[in-house]
Amino acid sequence: MASFDPKKHATRFAEAGKRSKIAKAFQEPDRMPVSISVGGSFHAWRLGVNIKDYYLDPEIQFDVQVDGMQWVAEELGDDRTSVGISVDIGPIAEGIYFDTDIIRPDDTSPWVPHVIETPEQVLNLKLPDPEDHKGVLEIYKRYEQLKVRAEKIWKGEVSVGGGMGFHPPLSAACAVVPLDTLYAWLVEEPTLVRMFFAKMLTAFLKLQDFKDRYFGQKTTHMGLADDNSAFVSNETYRQFVMPYNMTIYERYGSEWRYLHADGPNDHHFAMYANDMRLNEMDMGGFSDIANAKRDLGGKTAFHGGLNCKDLYYDFETAKPVVDRAIRIGAPGGGFSLNIGGEAYAGVNPQTLVKVVDYAKKAGRYPIDIEALQ
Repeated sequence: MASFDPKKHATRFAEAGKRSKIAKAFQEPDRMPVSISVGGSFHAWRLGVNIKDYYLDPEIQFDVQVDGMQWVAEELGDDRTSVGISVDIGPIAEGIYFDTDIIRPDDTSPWVPHVIETPEQVLNLKLPDPEDHKGVLEIYKRYEQLKVRAEKIWKGEVSVGGGMGFHPPLSAACAVVPLDTLYAWLVEEPTLVRMFFAKMLTAFLKLQDFKDRYFGQKTTHMGLADDNSAFVSNETYRQFVMPYNMTIYERYGSEWRYLHADGPNDHHFAMYANDMRLNEMDMGGFSDIANAKRDLGGKTAFHGGLNCKDLYYDFETAKPVVDRAIRIGAPGGGFSLNIGGEAYAGVNPQTLVKVVDYAKKAGRYPIDIEALQ
């Protein structure tokens, strides 16, 4: 297992924090921030570990995450402001909460099967309380074990994440219902959909309130991951999605509102900035940075501009995309270069390292637009 000393990187993390704060205030720091999202499945693949085993075995997960901390701090060298470890269950929170089977193929993340296919199943769907839910409590037990282990090694200098959250109503519903069925219901069964989304919202609130009670906190910074919003019109979003997401933000996002969407979410950007008043957004790899800059610029700080499909190969393949992202996104601040979402297994690690090194130079203010043409 790799070792990791957070003290070696404390100064750089602090500098990155100052740079990010300036950029998020729509000002230009010394250079554009660049922060590449890399998660456990990427690091497992990078190390030759079966991703299935990474999610199933806490010991393997710990070793992979520790190596990942070392790699991002000493090899990638981006502008992240901290590193940490966490209980990583993958995209299966809905499956745990509703006690479904979990599909666990080799070499990829687990997923939840579509178990709700009829209106009757929606009407009969039960919403258990987290306090006596075996699967939920097991996640918190794993957190406690991880916290004890991390404290012995790093004495509080590495953050430990845990607990269990939920996707917002649309994406939570899409986790357990076939997509063609749900999208058809949006047109043919609007009353059913609203009832379904109300149940998903209640489940979200139950889990978040339990998490707040468990940690003795009051959440005022809320981030949502609403990937499926890309595939509904803005009119449909406003009618069926926005009311539930805004309930979440108003309850838990009084100080900060963040949204991740894999995209393409370009048709929602103006709404995110003007109506939902997001503080920050991960624009998603399939959205166009020109649309994001036009609609979010000066209102909602955003990061992205890169797509995993441009990063599987060498740096020369990625460079034109990097140049365009810097040229459009960086002027005036409010932007951090990143992958929309996160680096998938198979993305070239050395290309990521070279992208970060290059972007640190090309993203210095004032931006040399002509050099990036």
